[in-house]
Amino acid sequence: MKADPVQVNRLLKTARGQLDGILKMVEEDRYCMDISNQLLATISILSRANREVLRAHMEACIRSAFEEGSEEDKTQKTQEILTLLDKLAQP
Repeated sequence: MKADPVQVNRLLKTARGQLDGILKMVEEDRYCMDISNQLLATISILSRANREVLRAHMEACIRSAFEEGSEEDKTQKTQEILTLLDKLAQP
């Protein structure tokens, strides 16, 4: 992984802590909107972590494939990004 592992780990640990808190909120039968707001906050943190990983992938792996790789490497990296974009476009 080319992303900053310290930053990605920090984000993931924060999300894990929030998930633990959400589980406790559910067990305590807390107000639905409070739970929903915490879920949205956790999703946002996970999205930030994912953006960091993808940004680093594009800046390092994809750039390298297009500057130094074979046509097969370029095709593979392009297909990976297209597949990911399809996943991101799904609701």
